[in-house]
This record gives sequence, C-alpha cells and structure tokens, in this order.
Amino acid sequence: MCGIFGVYNLPGDASAFRQRALFLSKKIRHRGPEWSGCTVAGNHVLCHERLAIVGVDSGAQPLTNDDESLILSVNGEIYNHKALRNLCPTGTHFKTQSDCEVILHLYKKMGAEVVKHLDGMFSWLLLDTKKNRILAARDPIGITTLYQGWNSKQPGTLYFASELKALSEDCDRIIAFPPGHIFDSETGKTTRYFEPTWWDGEKIPSQPVDYKLIRESLEKAVRKRLMSEVPYGVLLSGGLDSSLIASIASRETQKVVDQQVPSNHDGDEVDGIHSSRVVATIGAILHSFSIGLEGSPDLAAARVAADFLKTVHHEYTFTVQEGLDAIADVVYHLETYDVTTIRASTPMYLLSRKIKATGVKMVLSGEGADEIFGGYLYFHAAPTAADLHTETVSRVKNLHYSDCLRANKSTMAWGVEARVPFLDKFFLEVAMNVDPQEKMSFKGKMEKYILRKAFDTSDDPTAEPYLPDSILWRQKEQFSDGVGYSWIDTLKDVAVSKVTDETFTAAAQRWPKDTPQTKEAYWYREVFEQWFPQEACTESVVRWIPRGDWGCPADPSGRAQKVHDAAYSKSA
Repeated sequence: MCGIFGVYNLPGDASAFRQRALFLSKKIRHRGPEWSGCTVAGNHVLCHERLAIVGVDSGAQPLTNDDESLILSVNGEIYNHKALRNLCPTGTHFKTQSDCEVILHLYKKMGAEVVKHLDGMFSWLLLDTKKNRILAARDPIGITTLYQGWNSKQPGTLYFASELKALSEDCDRIIAFPPGHIFDSETGKTTRYFEPTWWDGEKIPSQPVDYKLIRESLEKAVRKRLMSEVPYGVLLSGGLDSSLIASIASRETQKVVDQQVPSNHDGDEVDGIHSSRVVATIGAILHSFSIGLEGSPDLAAARVAADFLKTVHHEYTFTVQEGLDAIADVVYHLETYDVTTIRASTPMYLLSRKIKATGVKMVLSGEGADEIFGGYLYFHAAPTAADLHTETVSRVKNLHYSDCLRANKSTMAWGVEARVPFLDKFFLEVAMNVDPQEKMSFKGKMEKYILRKAFDTSDDPTAEPYLPDSILWRQKEQFSDGVGYSWIDTLKDVAVSKVTDETFTAAAQRWPKDTPQTKEAYWYREVFEQWFPQEACTESVVRWIPRGDWGCPADPSGRAQKVHDAAYSKSA
C-alpha cells in the first residue's frame, strides 16, 4: 500500500505546479517512505509515495504504458493480478512485476469496466492523455483511503489524495471518495460499480447457515492475502477475529513451507500466494503482534493464542501516559475526531511503530467481523432479526469511516500495510446472505456464534483445532477496552480536567454542526481543529455510536453495554 496524490485539469502551467505537488504529496510520505514519483502530463499531475510489497524491484510509480499515453498511480494490492493478465490482449508488454500494472493494460481493452474485474484493496488514479480523461476508483468497502477535493477559485480542477492533509490547504471542499465507486471525467459522474446481492439492507436474506462454506471462504480470503515479497505478520489481540485470521495464516503459511501447495521456482502465485517468495521471506514462521497496558485482557489472551499457534510473538506494553502523549499525533494521522476511533487507534498506532522496527511491512488484521456477524455487544439489543440485518449492512457500508480508516491510517502512519480478510468481497457474499436469525445473540448464545461454530472442531476428534476454546469462545472485547480498562477510564478523566463546564456548555455555539456530546469528544474535536482548521475538513468525519433507539448507551465502549462481563453497571 502507498500514498497517491493527483490534480486534474490545472489552470495555467502544470509544470509550474510540480514543486507544489511534491510538497503536498510529501505530507503523506509516511505511507510510502521507500520512493517518490511525480509525472506531469498536459495540465495534470500524478504523484506517488511507495511502500513496496509486490514487484519490489520494478514497481515504482506512477506506472505508464509503452507510449506513456496512460499514467497510473495506485495505492493497494490486486490479488488476482496474475489471472487478469490472461485477459490482456495477446502480446501485451508488461514493464514491471507490479500487481497494479495490469490495470493499465485492461483499461485499453475495457475502459472503466476494468474496476469490476479487480479483486483487492485499492484506490487509484488513471490518466488517459489522448482522451484528456481521468478515472478515480476506490475498492468495494473502502479498506484503502481516498479523498476528493475542489477549489472554488479553480472551477473544473479536481484534486485527489490518499489522505485529507494533502488537500486541506488547497481545497475548500473535501469529501471521502465513496467506496465501491468510480469517477469518470468523461461523464463528470461518480457511479457505483460494486453491486453485491446483499447491498439492500431492507431485503432480508433467508439462506440457512453453511458452516463449511463460511470456513472455507474465510480460509481462501486469508490465503490470497498472503501475496507478498516481504516479511509479514498478524495483529493478534487474543479476540476471536484476529485469532482466527492468525490461525488460518499459520496453517496456510505452513502449507507452502511443507509444499502441500505447489511452489513454482519463478515465484508464480498458486491460489493467491506467491509461493516461493513467501518461503524466501519468512521461512516456516509467522510473526504475531499484540499491545496493551500492563495486565490487560488482550495481552493475556494473545499470549494463549500465540502459544497455541506457535507464532513468533511480539508483545508490547504501553503506559497510559505514552498513550496520552500520542493523542495529538493520532488525530493528525487518523484525520477524525470520532471518539471510539481515537480510543482504539492510539494503541494500534503505537504498535505499528514497533512492528515497523522489526522489519515487517505487512500484517493481517481482523476488522469487519463484528459488522458482518453482529458482534458488537449492543447487537444483543436488536429488536428483531430483520433489524439486526439492516444494521449489519449499514455498519459494513460505513466501515470506511471507522474501522477501515483506523486500520489503514494507524498502520500506514509508520509505513506498515494492513490487510483485512473478513472484508473479502466473496466472503461478504457468503456471510451477508445468511438468515439473520442465525446471527441473533441472547442468553445462552454468544455474539458471532456462527463464526465460532464454523471453526469449532470439537465434534471431530481427528481434526486439528483452530484455536483453544478459551479464545474461540471468548466474549467480544472492543480493542479500546481490551488493551486495558483503565485506558478509556483515564481518557474520560483527562477530558474532564481539560474541558471546563463553562467551555463545554458553549460547545454548540462553537460547533453547531456535529456538536460534541461529551467532554472527551470536545477534547478530540479541539485537537482536530488545531491540525485541520479548514471547515472543509469536517465533511468527511462520521461518528460511530451504538443504536440509541435500541436502548443502548451513547458511549461506544463495549463495557457500556449491560451484557459485558465487566460492564460499568456491574462494577459501580
């Protein structure tokens, strides 16, 4: 994954804007610290900050075709790029081993329709200089980040960037580019290309649960995400989601090492994995990483999972003060003032720095499962199965404002790429079409029961368990809680000390739109404004809150829900 920046249809001399473009692109260089590229063509500029994961020696961007009439800047990974090469015209010349170059050549064959054939996580800008045309596209769920901006003094000029900070100085309107959409300058329209069967949240599915299909679909999603030429690992909180991903990754890596999956000497992929390259970079081991306050629930659980999976485990503790010291930087990198995102992003941001220091450049993570399976504890309050399904669809659609944003920007702040198998579009097609009655939680039936059951081998004594029962059946613990309960408690206390009653009372006068409802939210909003004072910067922020109309507390912490084993109401 990388950082991209582009300006389309600049007024005047685009070459004179080159230094400005380099300056703005440098603001996101943390995303791609290994190389920078800039191409000026006509009155357009495309820039790229590179983090090399695939095609390490030859994939510098922006990429061009042979006559340089097509220019491409990509942030992401295309998992099916080898298969897509077979769709290219006979005799197509590939300049690099990059998984992204295939986009250029397929565009020549099918135009904007190319985006519908991509399986991966991506944001990209493609400039066709012969047609004076630009395409901008973002992956189906928004795992990668992309923003679009306008300057009212430059009508007709379009700005794009991986992060808000590259646009905030030059644009007076900025939006988060919608996931699953593509913009085409020929039509001037942004249209949705991602059209899964589950998209309409009011259409309630009735498919019975197929545990084998869920298991095999997730295994395949993990397998394809092991495409890498560099050392990789897994984020391991000790919760169900990250532990399942770690378990599958461990098995799949071992298959390659044991040559149960055929390995080609030239590094060709087999079912999504660059087999020989995986072996060359990591051998027979898988690294896992966890973080928490001293004595936190997550550290203890992660230790159990890592021991069971025999990963090379890296455990880091942070102090509350270290977390507090990082808040301002976290807000800068996350570009949000959402309470739950900042709470959870801070330890992830700290951990990513440690991961980078080990030489690991890519990690697998467990985001998405709670939205798909109704795993958050507030889902226990869903009035009906239909309500639960509608809410899961809404949560998945909005992941790019919360957990995807957190996973992407917390890790990319240090040049580490996070991949999220649960958000594989084929796995989503399976999991989101299950009868939501199967996802309902109540006394005697844990949240995410069907996901747990899909990987429960207790009824087959010959099967190797995926996880110990203590992990497979561990209650949902939101990351910001699991790193240590005193983390959120301290954030609330610090906010009370920083924000006076008088100041808080005037919050609506200061911010009539999206007014902070707590002193903690006020604190984060104030920090956000210090980094991003422009009014345009708030349009892309969406706050994550539980369903108040279900009788759920407004506090997004899992401990605010009555069903939590350590709920506030039980400890009071």
